[in-house]
Parts: sequence; C-alpha cells; structure tokens
Amino acid sequence: MIGRIFDIQRFSLHDGAGIRTIVFLKGCFLRCKWCCNPESQNYEHEGNSRDVTVQEVMDVIERDRHYYRRSGGGMTLSGGEVLRQADFARELLKSAKENGIHTAIESTALADFAEIEKLLPYLDTFLMDIKHMDSAKHEKFTGRRNEKVLENAKKIAGKTELIIRVPVIPSFNATASEIKDIATFASKLPGVRELHLLPYHRFGEGKYTNLGREYPMGDINPPTEQEMEALKNAAKVTADLIIRSESAW
Repeated sequence: MIGRIFDIQRFSLHDGAGIRTIVFLKGCFLRCKWCCNPESQNYEHEGNSRDVTVQEVMDVIERDRHYYRRSGGGMTLSGGEVLRQADFARELLKSAKENGIHTAIESTALADFAEIEKLLPYLDTFLMDIKHMDSAKHEKFTGRRNEKVLENAKKIAGKTELIIRVPVIPSFNATASEIKDIATFASKLPGVRELHLLPYHRFGEGKYTNLGREYPMGDINPPTEQEMEALKNAAKVTADLIIRSESAW
C-alpha cells in the first residue's frame, strides 16, 4: 500500500512515551490558524512530500528498535491528520504491532467513527486534540465545527489508552474558563487519566513564507511559563486528572 508523507522524525521525545519515531502524513481536514506544519494541510505534493510503501516506512522504524525497547517508546503517526489516510495508517500500525513495536497516533478524530475503528485494533495510545468546547469558536479558528470530535472522544474512550491534548492558543482558548471546560469534559471520559497542555509557538512561521502564504496568527505571542502554570492549576482544580504542560509540540 502506498501512502503520502512529508517527514519522518527519529529520536523524538514528544508525541508519546519514550523515544519515538514520528511519521508525518500528508493531508488534513482542518485549517487551524496556528498550524505549525502548513505543508501538511493539502494532500497534493508540496515541499518535501513523497509517496512511500508501508515497508519503506517500517525499514526506518526498525532502525531504532533498541531505543524503543529501552525507553518504552515506539512509532507515532502524526500529520497533517492521520485519518486523512486511514487505510495507510491502519497498515502501518498493523505492521508495527506485528513486529512488537508500541504504536500511537496524534489526531483530532474529526472523521467518521468507522474510519477510526479501522485503527483501534492496532493502536496502543490515542493522543487526541480537543481544542475548544464551543463549536462556533472552533469553526472560526479551524474551519470546522467540533461536534464530531466530541462525539468520537466518547466512543474512543475505554477502547485504547486515550490522552487528551490541548494546544493552548492565545486569543482562542488560553483562559482559565476555556481550559476548565475541556478538563471537565475529559475527566468524564472513561479511562482518561491525562490531560496535556501544549503551549502555542511560532516555530512554523517561516514555513508560511516558504510556501508564499501569510502567517495567520500575526503578532500573537506564545503564553508565558507563568500563564501556562496558571492554566495547569485551573485544570487541576476542575478535573481529577494528571495535568502535564509541555514546552514544545
């Protein structure tokens, strides 16, 4: 089976436990204003994208098996949006599982649940973005409403390890009340134990220039460490979850 990717990143300490290899798939259903991988949005070839077979990807994944075993790491599929290429993602996850490699995906779950079900038998960890509880505001900043996201979160919970992740974006969701709303929702999902707050950054700004596109976030600055700590504490008050705040995503 052939899939389309734009990068494979080895020795990552993000997007799952331990040392991981991240496979970035092309194509996305959303157009988030803060997207740090704008080259991932369109499925069409752009930048460094290329078509690969499952075996070609697995040849790269297998190089670091020793590190996965020692650190509890493995393979993570990211994007773009993994579910934009659900069949290819399923075959990658299946191959990794058959070879004893821990699997994870980073996804918004904005797809028909039938597409998500294809992946679940071969998936160890689902890192799911929940960006906002208000559907109208979600649509304004991402291009799509969030009802399907929230519905799928309820269906996924309990079927695999589910970790909720929130990109913290000033002007969009970086207030205590908005983070509390997400934390409250996450705390009611069966089996969910962790909520990760991921601070907005401007690392992808140069990519927009290279693509001849304007950076949508203008002069929005990343949240400070103090602001992130306050949001982390607000979530802790609301939800009986492990709240983590990462420095990069």
